[in-house]
Amino acid sequence: MSDARPPAMFLADSRALDFLNSLAVPGDAQVEWLADGADLLAWLEAAGLADSTALEEVRALAKPGELDTVAAQARGLREWFRDFVTRHRGKPLTRRALTELDPLNRLLARDERFSQIALRAKASMDGADLALELIARRHWRSPEALLQPVAETIAQLVTTADFTHVKRCEAPTCVLHFLDTTRDRRRRWCSMAVCGNRAKQAAHRSRKAAER
Repeated sequence: MSDARPPAMFLADSRALDFLNSLAVPGDAQVEWLADGADLLAWLEAAGLADSTALEEVRALAKPGELDTVAAQARGLREWFRDFVTRHRGKPLTRRALTELDPLNRLLARDERFSQIALRAKASMDGADLALELIARRHWRSPEALLQPVAETIAQLVTTADFTHVKRCEAPTCVLHFLDTTRDRRRRWCSMAVCGNRAKQAAHRSRKAAER
């Protein structure tokens, strides 16, 4: 786990696409945010896909090298998903996509989710204004369970998003993907502060050069 890297990026308006973007080129060099097991745990917590208690539970269960193995599996899942997104982004999903999703369905079938009744987060603790909610929990019986929340976010994207609005940043050297949730669906950049600003500067330089 490298401390020299920038923080993981969450710019995609989709946790599944943020997962895809965990390998990126934010500057002059490629950055890998899932290089090992410690990276995977840190990314899952930063993404809000697993809380610190669950991650400590998994860390305690793991045998030497086991978390690194799961991180490698996560990178494999990411590259499978990259291939799927590359082939289908910008257009509606067709019936053919269902067959391509077999590996994801097999991973989802291994999940151990259950539900629990709990006090709503903002409910009064004295019981005067009791508010209960049904929340989803997960058994973390092995480090491989770390792949489940990621698989679930991918499944949610595939089943709820219009893939017409899944895009890759238009900057020539950027590899980041995002879900365009803007009103007019005209988002072009992973971030206006980064690639958008660079494009504006390049256009400005081009105009100045033409004027000269």
